[in-house]
Amino acid sequence: MTISGTTAAEIAGSVRDQVSSGELAPRAVLPPVRTLAAELGVNRNTVALAYRRLVEAGVAETRGRGGTVIAAVPQLAREGVGAGGASTDLASGNPDPELLPDILAVVRRGRYRRPLYGVPAVDPGLAEWASADFAEDIEQPFRTLVAHGAVDATERLLNAHLARGDLVAIEDPCFLASIGTLRLNGYRSVPVRVDGAGMRPDALRAALEDGARAVVCTPRAHNPTGASLTEERAADLRAILAGHPQVLVIEDDHFSAVSARPYHRITPPTTARWALVRSLSKFLGPDLRLALLAADPETTARLEARLSAGTTWVSHLLQHISRELLLDPAVHELHERARETYTHRSGLLVGQLHAQGIEVPHRPDGLNVWVELDVDGRSVADALGQRGWAVRPGHVFVPDGSAHRGAVRVTTSTITEPQAEAFAAELTSVVADLRAAGA
Repeated sequence: MTISGTTAAEIAGSVRDQVSSGELAPRAVLPPVRTLAAELGVNRNTVALAYRRLVEAGVAETRGRGGTVIAAVPQLAREGVGAGGASTDLASGNPDPELLPDILAVVRRGRYRRPLYGVPAVDPGLAEWASADFAEDIEQPFRTLVAHGAVDATERLLNAHLARGDLVAIEDPCFLASIGTLRLNGYRSVPVRVDGAGMRPDALRAALEDGARAVVCTPRAHNPTGASLTEERAADLRAILAGHPQVLVIEDDHFSAVSARPYHRITPPTTARWALVRSLSKFLGPDLRLALLAADPETTARLEARLSAGTTWVSHLLQHISRELLLDPAVHELHERARETYTHRSGLLVGQLHAQGIEVPHRPDGLNVWVELDVDGRSVADALGQRGWAVRPGHVFVPDGSAHRGAVRVTTSTITEPQAEAFAAELTSVVADLRAAGA
């Protein structure tokens, strides 16, 4: 490589030109700061600033003693990865299709009129429903918007207030898409440990003291652990956040309509920038790609600039379908059945695990059960796969990908009683074999 320039801007531009032309490939190591400064006859601080600008732009990344390297497209784990062949799928994280309403049945229901450019970005009927729903839980002034799913909403919220390199406090373990969102947008994550009552206050306090500028929290049915905030824990987190009013607080209440736990708010009145996001994917269908969000007026205004009717609004047809489903009494009954069914099915597995001597310390809510083990989770997942059971190893849900987790996530949304009994026995056998082998 031949890097040129005498200013930080020129040096960074030279590197970017070579990346664009393909002369510098992903993972190529840039010269040490001292070496390049000597070659170019400039101060070391000039090269250091150029490298910092490359990192901030997402062109390069620092690897400590490994130096500064050209960034590659991150290889991210994703949700929805399930079993292949004849394996029993307890890995996908998906809802039970039988507990989702028939979307096509409502397409022609109601008064859908084909909109053109310039109409309001949010369907008035859906906005009215959402505002009433959010008003039950939010006492602060807010406005509502519609985004292309919870991941899109979270990404837009972070991008509206943060810059590349900013620290974001996220749960540990955490939702796969949150890890991907932070990495793809150049944010740094600060892991906040989670127990059966949700985010741990001491861990959140430490993350904020480390300089986190945003917090992303799942108030109930946490994926992957199934934990939900208790009223006491939410109060503790609110008290901590009250001392950091400048921090953006995002609550991802993805399981709202079918959760077996009440919503407890962590956003204190002193927080200036906040949002409560409620995806419709888990109870109306993932393919709707739609989430409702309530946020403070300034945040809403920033999001509206990119979700306006003239550019990237969410399809009014999808909004129409969602509104009709949310207003349908039959769908409400389906949600009640889904809530009871998911609770029953996760309980089946927890009960069978307890019978085998494997403890799950809290009763999970949602689609998954998190099983902590004293052996390597990857080895457990591999061994179970060979026996015809697909689960996800715990390490993929950890913000720090190098960290080890002796855990597996088991999706229970469609599990039957015979499957729960057979799986618990197989898991017990696998763990015993790995213990004997010293794994």
